[in-house]
Amino acid sequence: MKSIMKKTKGMLICLLIALPSWMIGKRFPVIGGAVIAIVSGMLISLFWNDKKDAEEGIKYTSKVILQTAVVLLGFGMNLSVVMKTGKQSLPIIICTISTSLILAWLLHKVMKIKGNISTLIGVGSSICGGSAIAATAPVIDADDDDVAQAISVIFFFNVLAAILFPVLGKILGFSISSGEAFGIFAGTAINDTSSVTAAASTWDSMWNLGSQTLDKAVTVKLTRTLAIIPITLILAFLRAKEARKDGSHTNGFSLKRAFPMFIIYFILASVITTVSLSCGVSPDVFSPLKELSKFLIVMAMAAIGLNSNVIKLIKSGGKPILLGGCCWAGITVVSLLMQRVMGIW
Repeated sequence: MKSIMKKTKGMLICLLIALPSWMIGKRFPVIGGAVIAIVSGMLISLFWNDKKDAEEGIKYTSKVILQTAVVLLGFGMNLSVVMKTGKQSLPIIICTISTSLILAWLLHKVMKIKGNISTLIGVGSSICGGSAIAATAPVIDADDDDVAQAISVIFFFNVLAAILFPVLGKILGFSISSGEAFGIFAGTAINDTSSVTAAASTWDSMWNLGSQTLDKAVTVKLTRTLAIIPITLILAFLRAKEARKDGSHTNGFSLKRAFPMFIIYFILASVITTVSLSCGVSPDVFSPLKELSKFLIVMAMAAIGLNSNVIKLIKSGGKPILLGGCCWAGITVVSLLMQRVMGIW
């Protein structure tokens, strides 16, 4: 009970930041509640120096609540449908993810950017923006400044993509009678789901395609999101191996460390969803859990913002933005090349 009381104040403050952020994010989906929450938390932290009474609750929200949100994301994953409808885009997804991760690793070495920030930006760019960062951060022991910086970089390029991609699609000559090609392009080359849906919806509106582009883009994006599972498990293995090499006994290899339990629960949630839907359960049953997951991510981002050092982020922001831009450009080019090779575009 005493432990719960210590966490209550910090969690309540995060909740109070998350509620308006969530509502504003619903109204402006291109920005999204997560970004609003993290920026709000960062601004509040400039004027709130003594967080002693709330510190434990804020840290709990940024870690445990965040992991809980990732687990609940699994209830939006119908593995059978995604695998069936995502086969066409799978080669493109594999190539774009590989491109982003390789570029992030190379630029980390060349530009001497902090390893955790490079990893988070690489994963966030290649898989699904904030959700991938949320899933990866606990696995690699990233601190809140790392997460805040990665989220900020991803957000910047999300907004650019949502605005520029429909224009780029027109210039490149994507089909205007079908949303398939542009849907695959948006689903494989834009970082976050909110910006994928924004760009796809704009393309549908531009050419009166109903929801053709949006349906395709969301399905591709969902397939891409599944990469969270193998990527986080590989990173966990590498982290454990690195700790063992350093001679750390407390952080050395262990089954629990190599397979973080929240990722295991994420997989189980996906399996439960798949089995339930195959047995005739309505997808609407899982909608509240998916919404709760999104809200908890917003709440966790508020906590991360409160724990972040804004001045430090601004001072060190140039290189991560350049890294994010290179990853984004690499993904875009590879997505276009693969579509051309496969005869989709």
